[in-house]
Amino acid sequence: MKRLVLGGVKSGKSRYAEQQARAWATQAGNSDHSVVYLATAENHEDGDFSRRISRHRAQRPTEWITIEEPFNISAIIASASGKNQCVLLECLTLWVSNLLQDEAMLSQHIDDFCQIFDAYEGEIIVVSNETGLGIMPPNALARRFGDEVGILHQRLAGLCDEVVLTVAGLPTILKPSK
Repeated sequence: MKRLVLGGVKSGKSRYAEQQARAWATQAGNSDHSVVYLATAENHEDGDFSRRISRHRAQRPTEWITIEEPFNISAIIASASGKNQCVLLECLTLWVSNLLQDEAMLSQHIDDFCQIFDAYEGEIIVVSNETGLGIMPPNALARRFGDEVGILHQRLAGLCDEVVLTVAGLPTILKPSK
């Protein structure tokens, strides 16, 4: 099952994604099944952001494997591939933001990610901020970011079995699994 979980800041998207990963692990019901939590945030010692990262770390089950990687997520997903693995990727928009520093790196990493994502045989849940619901920003970099994320969301939605939008803690199924 491939899932894309979208939502705004504090919309409940992370909580929902973690609930789905927990449900997968419980349903799998044996120790051969594991959840790999792939975090893309870079901690730049911003006090508030550091606290957010700490809260996310504390709320994860201790048996989950946590990998913090801001750039090369495709290799990690490929190495976790298998029916006994659930990858929870948090967060796609932070990953794109990390990659915006290098134009060539951005395009190549996005293409690689979409290929690995499409081929992945296990459970994969991708969390991302829906950024296209606001006003058009006057800043060129902010517009570029919104464009890249919006296009990537569309690509992934086409590859996903299920797409969910969370608003006010409520999941709304945009693309139901069959």
